[in-house]
Amino acid sequence: MIYIKLLKNFGWKIMFRYFIPVAALLMSVSACTSLPENVDRVESYAYTDTGNTLLGKEAHRLSAKHGGEDGFLLLESGIDAFTARAILAEEAERSIDVQYYLYHPDMVGNLFTSILLKAAERGVRVRILLDDMDFDGRDRDLALINRHPNIQIRIFNPFDRKVGRGLQFVTGLGSVTRRMHNKSYTVDNAYAILGGRNIGDEYFDADPAVEFADLDVVVVGDVVREVSNAFDLYWNSELVYPVESIIDKNISDEEYRQLIDYVNNYEATYKESVYIQALYNSDLYRKAVKNDLGYYWGDAEVVVDDPEKIRGSREDTQLHLTTQLEPYFQNLEKELVIVSPYFVPGKEGVAFFKDLVDRGIRVVILTNSLSSNDVGVVHAGYANYRDDLLRTGVEIYEMNKKLTRAQRKAMKANKKESLGGSSSASLHAKTFMLDRKLVFIGSLNLDPRSFYENTEIGVVLHSEKLAEDMVQSILDNLDRDAFRLELVDDDEVIQILWHGYENGKPVTYDVDPYTGFWRRLGIGLLSIFPMESQL
Repeated sequence: MIYIKLLKNFGWKIMFRYFIPVAALLMSVSACTSLPENVDRVESYAYTDTGNTLLGKEAHRLSAKHGGEDGFLLLESGIDAFTARAILAEEAERSIDVQYYLYHPDMVGNLFTSILLKAAERGVRVRILLDDMDFDGRDRDLALINRHPNIQIRIFNPFDRKVGRGLQFVTGLGSVTRRMHNKSYTVDNAYAILGGRNIGDEYFDADPAVEFADLDVVVVGDVVREVSNAFDLYWNSELVYPVESIIDKNISDEEYRQLIDYVNNYEATYKESVYIQALYNSDLYRKAVKNDLGYYWGDAEVVVDDPEKIRGSREDTQLHLTTQLEPYFQNLEKELVIVSPYFVPGKEGVAFFKDLVDRGIRVVILTNSLSSNDVGVVHAGYANYRDDLLRTGVEIYEMNKKLTRAQRKAMKANKKESLGGSSSASLHAKTFMLDRKLVFIGSLNLDPRSFYENTEIGVVLHSEKLAEDMVQSILDNLDRDAFRLELVDDDEVIQILWHGYENGKPVTYDVDPYTGFWRRLGIGLLSIFPMESQL
């Protein structure tokens, strides 16, 4: 009975981040999967002659107006984030490059596919690079879309189609469990979007059951070419397989015609839906019409894992994104503000943060609470280090699920974008600000899986104005949006207290807020297992 309750609490994601590593400890089975050899990977690269496109001209005009600097536009609202992607796709003339970890077959996924196919119908080259994690049982969909002459789909580190995925997770631990977590979207090599969002309802305010507090950034300027270079590095990698090389599906002419008809009619069919209307009423859409988007300006550089990272030793960090970030952290002087949904610092991380605090540097961390975390096993890893972090003087805040849900619903209503409140809110943004001078936004979580197992991408933005605005916004709302953790350590008891607000009144909890006994018990049991490297 206990195990049934635990499984209900943690869901399918436990399979990837808990039962897989535990099974590997219990089983010693040799790998029995294989992928095709001598694959015909036709190399292709981002177009560099897009300066005469509408987007190319506008990007050049904007950058030139600001001395050749790069421009940054934050996408905090899920509605705005989808609107930005749709606007860019509609304006595309030469190319769209898409790279994502998850791509759900839901309303947002179908709508996104429809705008890509419409661009392809206009003659735009569309390259879609996907991790294989989200495509179990969806090979026909991939083959169908890949049939379009202007669309190419490639899969990173694909599973063997002849062997069950469950078996591969066990026998291929350390290979198939290392995934491409990158998220990027580039149009005409002139505009790009990076950040934390995958493609799916929950990332774009379209899921009534869950709502992710996420963050993307539109970049314009020379930095876009760095995004394209990173995409090309993956696209032409030996770890990436063209769909036709691994999926043997015969698509009839009739099936293909039905797809095109479906796509052409999709937006019209749902034009009056609440979500489509919200896109047209979004702040970003209105500002785009008025050409008043309000970019920040400065220098930027892309940081990205080499795809070969997943074949190399975890100790060899030369190919790692985190190695590229080290100089920024070494030069810290005053303050580090971190927002990370999945946060497992490990002993080295605790020592690093202690050193910063000992040097007089303020460290503020906002992460998910147990109740707002959609991957409970990661919270188990994080909880092991809370006491030590608090002892060092690190300020920890955990997302207040109830307040965040109500406030985000109210903010949407004020913006006339309300789609109805979600029943669950979860932090998903991945960003940090250094000394109110630099900002990182990307796909990187501060946990061992992002550091050593998966590949990631992000962008470092040099803008004191942006950094100041982001830090101030976070700090101003922490007491409202999150619980402040306090470590009570006296002679008789050592415990954590959660201080927050409910209905405008201060409250204090001595257990994880809004959680039941079974959930806390399950997390406690999970924290015992030696699985940190897979978190």
